[in-house]
Amino acid sequence: MSKKDKKKKEKLNLESSENKELEQAESEAVDLTDSSDDNEDGEAENSKTNIDSKKNSDNELVAVKKKKSTIAYEEELKFLQVELLKMQNHVKEHGLKVVVIFEGRDAAGKGGTIKRIIEHLNPRGARIVALEKPSDVERTQWYFQRYVKHLPSAGEMVLFDRSWYNRAGVEPVMGFCTSEEHATFLKEVSKFESMLISSKIILLKFYFSVSKKEQAKRFAKREDDPLKQYKFSPVDKLSQQMWEKYTVAKYSMLLASHTNVAPWTIIRSDNKKLARLGTIKEILRRVEYRDKVDSMLFDKDPSIVIDGSEEIVIMGKNFE
Repeated sequence: MSKKDKKKKEKLNLESSENKELEQAESEAVDLTDSSDDNEDGEAENSKTNIDSKKNSDNELVAVKKKKSTIAYEEELKFLQVELLKMQNHVKEHGLKVVVIFEGRDAAGKGGTIKRIIEHLNPRGARIVALEKPSDVERTQWYFQRYVKHLPSAGEMVLFDRSWYNRAGVEPVMGFCTSEEHATFLKEVSKFESMLISSKIILLKFYFSVSKKEQAKRFAKREDDPLKQYKFSPVDKLSQQMWEKYTVAKYSMLLASHTNVAPWTIIRSDNKKLARLGTIKEILRRVEYRDKVDSMLFDKDPSIVIDGSEEIVIMGKNFE
């Protein structure tokens, strides 16, 4: 047998061996459909799967099952993240200033949504602001002062993971401010935001609304997961028993601060993935930028994305 024939035979044997390994890997597939992220979104465990075979460091083939719904979500998310990059480039080129506020109850999904928004953006033009509790010095200042220094310059996007609206929610509910301070904030916040908009800041406000049952479920997972325990604070532990007080605070906040120039958008966030997609679509719909795809692709899901005025009506009826 010639050397050429020997090499050809060895190649055929190698391919045959790899095919057998692939068949064996598929028959012993590792099923990842019970991942915590999918379970949190309430997807059926017996949904159809897609097998993605990969080689590990030992060159052994491992077949990984993936839900079709997860693949569809990841594809849509990637498409929207490309649009976010186009939007960021436009913001930078034209010197725009964008502020996006994320508010809502604890464990409502704000952080996960922010992570997906900023994941592929240029960090030089997009940043997250998540402030600790005010210092002794900051407590003596004008309430809005510590937030003003984090506002964007031309060409920047700033995402507030909680904002000045702490004074409309957690502070009055937990007794971190007086009733007078709370009332003053509700009276002044619309004026403050009008000043921001007058200075050419694009202001987008999102309130993530999670159900009491889903919040309790997420708290339980945070307690059990050592990688998420840092998210479970003493304030979080009181959220369930303070549920009604937070509801009243939310209603008061919406009544005082949902305006034509700075409206609220409510995100129903029991399903985290749909909440993330709905929020990104709303941002892209509200900000004009070059080479935007057909706006029909950013249609609202009315079960997820709710106008603040509609939420006020719904809550008002519940209080009757």
